[in-house]
Amino acid sequence: MLFVRPARLADLDAIAQMARTAQPVLHSLPHDRDALEARIALSEDSFRADVDFPGEEFYLFVLEDGDTGRLLGTSSVVAAAGYSEPFYAFRNDALIHASRELHVNRKIHALTMSHELTGMSRLAGFYIDPSLRGDAAAHLISRARMVYVAMNRRRFTPEVFSLLLGVTDESGVSPFWEAVGRKFFGRDFREIEVASGGRSRTFIAEVMPAYPLYVPLLPESAQRVLGEPDPRALLAYEIHLEEGFEPDRYVDIFDAGPVLTAQVDRTTSVAASEARIVREAAGDANRTDGTDGADGAAHLVASDRAGEFRCVMATLPPLASSRSASPAQRGRARAAAPLDAAARAALGVQDGDAVRCVPLYRDEPQTEDDSMGDAS
Repeated sequence: MLFVRPARLADLDAIAQMARTAQPVLHSLPHDRDALEARIALSEDSFRADVDFPGEEFYLFVLEDGDTGRLLGTSSVVAAAGYSEPFYAFRNDALIHASRELHVNRKIHALTMSHELTGMSRLAGFYIDPSLRGDAAAHLISRARMVYVAMNRRRFTPEVFSLLLGVTDESGVSPFWEAVGRKFFGRDFREIEVASGGRSRTFIAEVMPAYPLYVPLLPESAQRVLGEPDPRALLAYEIHLEEGFEPDRYVDIFDAGPVLTAQVDRTTSVAASEARIVREAAGDANRTDGTDGADGAAHLVASDRAGEFRCVMATLPPLASSRSASPAQRGRARAAAPLDAAARAALGVQDGDAVRCVPLYRDEPQTEDDSMGDAS
């Protein structure tokens, strides 16, 4: 069974391999082994820390195959983007150019360098092994971090954002970078992508234009990709939308990829989650392919006992708010999370323990507050 857990220093070799092979580059996971080891150590310290408000913490998660012990994916959360240096993005603005004499009043689309996202919690470091088939594993490793955010609210800001890969061609060339970034840096996109360390380097403000860029003056190829996710990022884009993220007024400062934001209170991991009590289910009862079964629907199921966060995907009875469920079913759904032995082992729980359950696909918002609260 696949499950998500915090990364450990013992995972260094496997994570280093994923960081080297990931396309696009994971700038939140450096290729330098010593720097990567430091990032993992920071993550371990962050999970252990008693945190009352977000700061320099960094939380790294891995997707593990419980049968083989192999790591198949990563994702992370930066508690406060740009904690030590500002986080830079382009803000979409509309500038008015008017002349009473000529009877001209034009609204011109412009991009202005901004660090307004600085200090907000950020999702980063999403990687899934290409050998995995289907969307279930991608949903699990991406959305488990939002379940963790929902269970540990004080560790993160009320609003979170995610920066997705912008459009590049088969050679990794970004039309927007060629039209803008290369003019100022004189270097390839990949080189600056790695050096930027997550869009929080002083050299960005030193080299990139301080004045607005007028979009109509850019080549058409660059204009077309503004705010568009790369085809390789479409699955991640859809997963974010399912969680409750929406496109915002910002785009990436290098490749013009979309910036998605969400109010944590309105995400699926908060608004559609329930606290349930684990009950033993006989045999291999829980489907893990992300599809609904005859007896229930696909859910993310998470535990955080003594700070040992775990998350799996399992088929559970309908949520209490489901209109299609009978009164008896709704009563059982409130109380029980029937999990088979593999799911219980992956979560480190037993009969009678509490878990947080989040539907993979939300049909409607919850009307009752059944959340587990802040477990930090």
